[in-house]
Amino acid sequence: MSRQRTTILLVSAAAVASMLGGASAAAGSTGQADRGPGACGVLFDDFQYQSSADPALAAHGWNARNEVGGPGVPGAAWPASNVSFVRQDGQNVAQLRATTNGTAAGTTHAELRRTTMKLRNGTYATRVRYADKPVAGSDGDHINQTAFAIGPTKFDYDPIYSELDFTEYLANGGWGETGPINFQTSYHTFREDPWDARSASNNQARSLSGWHTYVTQVGNGHAKYYIDGKLTADHTVDQDGNTVLPRQDMSMNWNLWFIDLEAHQGTGTSEYHQQIDWAYYAKNETVSPSRAEARVKAYRKHNTSYQDTMIDTGSCKNYQPPQH
Repeated sequence: MSRQRTTILLVSAAAVASMLGGASAAAGSTGQADRGPGACGVLFDDFQYQSSADPALAAHGWNARNEVGGPGVPGAAWPASNVSFVRQDGQNVAQLRATTNGTAAGTTHAELRRTTMKLRNGTYATRVRYADKPVAGSDGDHINQTAFAIGPTKFDYDPIYSELDFTEYLANGGWGETGPINFQTSYHTFREDPWDARSASNNQARSLSGWHTYVTQVGNGHAKYYIDGKLTADHTVDQDGNTVLPRQDMSMNWNLWFIDLEAHQGTGTSEYHQQIDWAYYAKNETVSPSRAEARVKAYRKHNTSYQDTMIDTGSCKNYQPPQH
């Protein structure tokens, strides 16, 4: 269902041991051996930045997109300034902003993305705030609010293309759907034009306005998706029986964009916001939603705003499939 195409602070050893406890090992989709809970490292970010131009943002491997292109409205801008960092409920959070007046020239999107692709098997978790209403202007636009992991594609039906949409929330519908509706989609491959997705997908036709925690576990032949601790999707293969587990390294990203301009009301500008509280990834490890949230609380308790301990050697090395 996605149209996503386009493109350390340290804690004590005791605290780390506490944060790594209580999780089970997950064999990777390629069958590589697991080194045990936490052995392959984690990525965590509490998004304690000043702005999209904060040098620490780039130093920690993140980027506020400013290139034009898809997905979304052709010709719309993706200004880096549409990514900011604000206080919300006593915490710093990343905020994405999208605006439209019903014209391509008057439309802007936003994306916060990982600049390196090192993520594949393991557990992805993020706490995100979606909204059913704009903060200004008329409602009804086909806005897409997302969190996802994605790898590069070289050509139509690339056999190692990899994408996991943890959540794609259409508050007002779009793509022929009425809103609110949320999708989780795991890809084997796709063709851009005409659109043809080889994927597995589930959806929930309900509002997800407000803060929710989204967790995706990848391993043991499954991609499992959770919303607030409840299993909402379990994917293994696409409609042709091909695996939908990732076959190449990916980055973790969030974006906010308009599917089209058909639903805009009037000529005034509507503005939508999406917020991200934190991001967490445990490499080659199955972590329950409750344990992931407990680890985040432990990081905050120890004033750890960022950590990247991932390793890619020995049994932790990501399998590289044959190139086609």
